[in-house]
Amino acid sequence: MERTGTILRGRELEPVEGRIVIDDAGRIEAIEEESVDSSDIILPPFVNAHTHVGDSIAKEAGGGLSLEELVAPPDGLKHRLLRQASREELVGAIRRSLRYMQRGGTAACLDFREGDVKGVELLEDAAAGLKLEALSFARGSVAAMEAGDGFGASGANDADFEDERAATREAGKPFGIHAGEADPNDLDGALDLEPDFLVHVVHPEPDHLERIADAEVPIVLCPRSNLVTGVGLPPAAELAERTTLALGTDNVMLNSPSMFREMEFLAKCSELSAETILRMATINGAELAGLEWGPLEPGAPGKWLVLDGNSDNLVGARDPVRAAVRRAGVDDVREVVLNP
Repeated sequence: MERTGTILRGRELEPVEGRIVIDDAGRIEAIEEESVDSSDIILPPFVNAHTHVGDSIAKEAGGGLSLEELVAPPDGLKHRLLRQASREELVGAIRRSLRYMQRGGTAACLDFREGDVKGVELLEDAAAGLKLEALSFARGSVAAMEAGDGFGASGANDADFEDERAATREAGKPFGIHAGEADPNDLDGALDLEPDFLVHVVHPEPDHLERIADAEVPIVLCPRSNLVTGVGLPPAAELAERTTLALGTDNVMLNSPSMFREMEFLAKCSELSAETILRMATINGAELAGLEWGPLEPGAPGKWLVLDGNSDNLVGARDPVRAAVRRAGVDDVREVVLNP
């Protein structure tokens, strides 16, 4: 198998005109620079580094409610709606969101999974047969973490997560936690747990920024969600100076799980470069999740996304990276290749 176009190669996402060749095992055999008759843009697939896809049964519910009224357990709107829905309804709604993500070039999502072990099983059923890797960062018990791919804590002020943190270390699985979303009050507690990554970090104070830099703890930003819930926007440039950033779309209740929309929003509301944002949405997310793929380079698994550079939306774009980040959308996707 081979594809031609402008290939965004390696960690630097260097635009290279040529062809990408896949061997019989489904791995990248070569990236060959040459003049080709193709305007396609070939880039790494997205990793949606923070989702709550269970909310797919409640899209655009709760307009005007506060963050606590929307999502706080046990009686926030989303939790009430989850309890009211049947398992069949939940699986069907989640599957539709996963299919949408895959069609838009997302190869994996890191889902903070409500519902304990049953929640993990529900996501597995919804993802059955899809090539997208739906990773369960389970919550509710150590057993849920063991059944899933890691632990996703709600916040350091919600409970004592020391046992769950110890269990993830023993199991060799990642531990992520929401922190600094509505205010800075839970950031120290979250950092004390020595997490593998933080989510949100909208309100870090100078001492938190210093701790984040010292610990080199990665952070997943979800700027559209933060704006919708009224908590503000994260200091993306300050955080990027100190640690590795990834990108997530958060609650499907609030936002479509489109990495194109998330990238465009962040690009136009921050000082980050298009290359930095595209790396956040692809390579950094894959590394944060411990996936074996990421940059497009020889020897890597054959996973990529092809944008139609001759679409009505993208034709004439002079910079392929900026076009992918600031302009492209699901309708511009020509092909999603997700070799195992």
